Amino acid sequence: MFDASVYTDRRNRLRNELKSGIVLLPGNPEAAYNYPANTYHFRQDSNFLYFFGLDHPDLNGIMDIDNDKDYIFGNDVDLDDIIWMGPQPLMSERAAKVGVQHTAPAKDLFEFVKEAKAKGRKIHFVPPYRGETYMLLEELLGIPFADVRNHVSVELIKAIVKLRCVKDQFEIAEIEKAVDIAYEMHTTAMRMAMPGRIEREISGTMEGISLSRGNPVSFPIILSIHGETLHNHFHGNTLVEGRMMVADAGAETTMHYASDITRTVPVGGKFNQRQKDIYEIVLEANMKTIEATKPGIPNRDLHLLAASVIATGLKNLGLMKGNVDDAVKEGAHAMFFPHGLGHMMGLDVHDLEGLGENYVGYDEEIQRSKQFGTAFLRLGRRHQPGFVFTIEPGIYFIPALIDQWRNEKKFMDFINYDKVEAFKDFGGVRIEDDILVTDTGYRVLGKPIPKTVAEVEAVMANPL
Repeated sequence: MFDASVYTDRRNRLRNELKSGIVLLPGNPEAAYNYPANTYHFRQDSNFLYFFGLDHPDLNGIMDIDNDKDYIFGNDVDLDDIIWMGPQPLMSERAAKVGVQHTAPAKDLFEFVKEAKAKGRKIHFVPPYRGETYMLLEELLGIPFADVRNHVSVELIKAIVKLRCVKDQFEIAEIEKAVDIAYEMHTTAMRMAMPGRIEREISGTMEGISLSRGNPVSFPIILSIHGETLHNHFHGNTLVEGRMMVADAGAETTMHYASDITRTVPVGGKFNQRQKDIYEIVLEANMKTIEATKPGIPNRDLHLLAASVIATGLKNLGLMKGNVDDAVKEGAHAMFFPHGLGHMMGLDVHDLEGLGENYVGYDEEIQRSKQFGTAFLRLGRRHQPGFVFTIEPGIYFIPALIDQWRNEKKFMDFINYDKVEAFKDFGGVRIEDDILVTDTGYRVLGKPIPKTVAEVEAVMANPL
């Protein structure tokens, strides 16, 4: 964990954002895998980690705004626990490491909240995402399970988003560690992407690298020769020459900070001309949007820049036609690029989106588009120094979408459907990097992961 002063400062800054009341930040309990004593790998709640730092189950944090006190509620271990787990620090010792002076047994949380409710004090909490937390909030606050999300504190949500969106030097260093692990994951995957290999052999090796260097992967690995399916978690295909393999994967450090990298490679190690043509359009979109990143620029503008680069490249290949600006304005490019350019990243791989995607990615100035494709842009707001986000343009040939739009005669002035037909067996290409917004521009985080045609082919020339 970080130094106690880091967590104390975070709580003090949150306290300054709120007017009154108490902040309730539940930690996560263990989750049973297939019977009670066999649990999934424990993952602490990210908001609890950010403000209270303790990576242990069955803890709950309270910030008393009015009385300037912080509490951690949790039980000391007993002899039975010690037999299975070994000696453990006392709760008071753990709390001291994150700058908290007040601790109490887990059951005392109920009396604390009951007294606060009796006094009519505001109890701030954020949207839960696990059933156990819903049940805890129902029992603590007397709110029916189904109604819990209607009582969340928007004031607290906005305050947490404001704080957590801007990464400090300690967080940036952790994210770079995660990107460096992803370097090993992706360069290994490139060298394994040979004909006859089954996808799960590669995805399993990548996951093993993450586990050996830190924590489990930051999200379930997306890896497939059917990259036209954006989130393809099926890993049962056999690699064959002529296909492109999309690998979208990241690591999580021991401090739970994430990376999120995508690379697309030709099975067998050499791009054919058709693959190279599409790939270099995506690479240009990736690099131009990275180079345009700076404080004050709306991420929506970066997204539309990527869309324009993609539409221009596809027009040059004869797959699109007409005026590029008009094509992008009307959304014709979204048949090939149907998702957003990227998202915030940090303790969560899609950072803070559990609090509500629009609170994180949009604000009073910039609202979410309703247009197909652009509507899926998770992050539209202006960038600030300290933001860490992904840039991940792509081109995909999705047969069902191509057929539907052609049958509906959509964008006939912009899409050359006859030529697109020949690409329905292509799959997809996506290239993704993790970017820090600096005071004057940007920095690509971590060890550079090969992405030019020459770099990818050079790595793949030494197969595993």
